[in-house]
Amino acid sequence: MLEIKNATKRFGDIKALDGLDFTVPEGTVFGLVGSNGAGKSTLLRLISGIYAPDEGGAYIDEELTYESINAKSELFFIPDFPYYYGSSTLNNTADLLRMVYRDWDEDYFEKLCSTFPINRKQRIINMSKGMQRQASLILALSTRPKYLLLDEIFDGLDPVVRALVKRLIVENVTDRDMAVVIASHNLRELEDICDHIGLMHKGKIILQRELDEIKCDIHKVQVAFSQPVGDDIFAGINVIKQSRQGNLFSITVRGAEEDYLPKLRALEPAFMENLPLTLEEVFIEEMEGVGYDANNIL
Repeated sequence: MLEIKNATKRFGDIKALDGLDFTVPEGTVFGLVGSNGAGKSTLLRLISGIYAPDEGGAYIDEELTYESINAKSELFFIPDFPYYYGSSTLNNTADLLRMVYRDWDEDYFEKLCSTFPINRKQRIINMSKGMQRQASLILALSTRPKYLLLDEIFDGLDPVVRALVKRLIVENVTDRDMAVVIASHNLRELEDICDHIGLMHKGKIILQRELDEIKCDIHKVQVAFSQPVGDDIFAGINVIKQSRQGNLFSITVRGAEEDYLPKLRALEPAFMENLPLTLEEVFIEEMEGVGYDANNIL
């Protein structure tokens, strides 16, 4: 299990990570989202052992990743801007990783090379951003990591390759209980594959829950009345956001359906409909709910 315990990282007077505590169980995909400068990339670098924590840290099976070769051998990190030497190709980088990672899977490497439309002998630095992403993912998955850390992995990928990447991630999570942490601003992509979500802001995790639980706790409802009503018509219902056009209301409600639906029906509306909320809409509501300016988020 990957555990983040009181993880704190400072850069001069700036506290980039402020006492983070959460866990990433095996066999899960954990989506990490938040505002620009929230600390997502810093956290991934701390987990991977690139950054030393000032306090606490990231632990794999109780071993601090920064100090443990064993822990580092079980994870692979693809940063937002992967670094490769000028002469690096897919083939010669694979030669290096074969010597470093004990679980390197040659058959899987060959399979991935034939799956992705990539030139194994081309210098990686000469590839497009999307092709560099593909090369990095081929190498990462071929090490058969127990923990895969991805920073904006979908950036630069065309729709077909994005679908392929998602499928490969899900296959590895399902077949090998691999745990994945994905930092991204693209909530639509995360919504497809994540089962846990953590929302970061100013170096802190302000929300961490299962995706299904998040969606079950907040709802958008359209309600219309045949007679004029006041703005306080929904008193007694946990409405966190409300707008109206005449007698048509659009409300965002927090709570379970069995709690708020009977109360809404008791108001005898002429029309009522639950509307699906996207993950992005859910998080905007959550950010506003804890007092942050949603215009600066996501």
